[in-house]
Amino acid sequence: MSQIHSFADTWLPPAPPRADLSVTPLGVHVGAEIAGLDLAVPLDDAARDTIAAALAEYGVVFFRGQNLTPEQHIALAERFGQIDVNRFFKAVDGHPKIAEVRKEAHQAANIGGQWHTDHSYDAEPAKGSILYARAVPRVGGDTLFASMYAAYDALSDGLKATLASLRAVHSSRHVFGVASRSLATSDLKGRILNAEAATQDAVHPVVITHPDSGRKALYVNPNFTLRIEGWTEAESAALLGYLYEHASRPEFAYRFQWRVGSIAFWDNRATWHLALNDYHGERRLMHRITIAGEALH
Repeated sequence: MSQIHSFADTWLPPAPPRADLSVTPLGVHVGAEIAGLDLAVPLDDAARDTIAAALAEYGVVFFRGQNLTPEQHIALAERFGQIDVNRFFKAVDGHPKIAEVRKEAHQAANIGGQWHTDHSYDAEPAKGSILYARAVPRVGGDTLFASMYAAYDALSDGLKATLASLRAVHSSRHVFGVASRSLATSDLKGRILNAEAATQDAVHPVVITHPDSGRKALYVNPNFTLRIEGWTEAESAALLGYLYEHASRPEFAYRFQWRVGSIAFWDNRATWHLALNDYHGERRLMHRITIAGEALH
């Protein structure tokens, strides 16, 4: 006689949060620091669940004083999903899953110097990114993070109703492609690669429901969003311009100051980020791993 197993026979409830971890909010709307973890040690389920819950709530979580090998960085990322190998950033030597975000002392242009969210040009945009500081300038080189939860919540009911049915077109072509003016004229050459692979176009709702938190979030960004689907570029510019100005208001943002060994783990569905380029003459080197996501609704 065959034995029948029900879901209840095998399902186990999530592990409770680790009592030795602390989650401290940093910004009013975005950002929290998690202390009490050595991320070089494989995460147990309770620690992973604590980080995931904080990420969904605060949009970005920070860790200080970490010392990771590339292999440990990869193992950390894989606890949260499959790694989405970046097509365009130069990879760390011997570690194609890790992208370099590098600016040498003699270089003027930085990577990520405009408000954006990673991989919004993909049909299934990136879930998150884990950025690890290897070398930082004496001062400057901070990263700004902005909450797209807060940006949406602060809109009027009338504008929320208008946005509810709209979808926006995103693309990688104008940023990383062969026609990109910035890549042709700047010293990003050698740091941004594979222009011929920049053929991604995607359409996403202007307002998404976050797949983990269930909250509404604004999902357009100045770097990769081109226009509203079905609208002309001129028509789109008026609405998108307003949304960009609104979402970048200082009260929605938090400014993170890097130190060597710091980690920022952000949710690309709930935040924007911007890397400040105010440290000319000094070196900054970060290692970034991107975690694959899902279609957004």
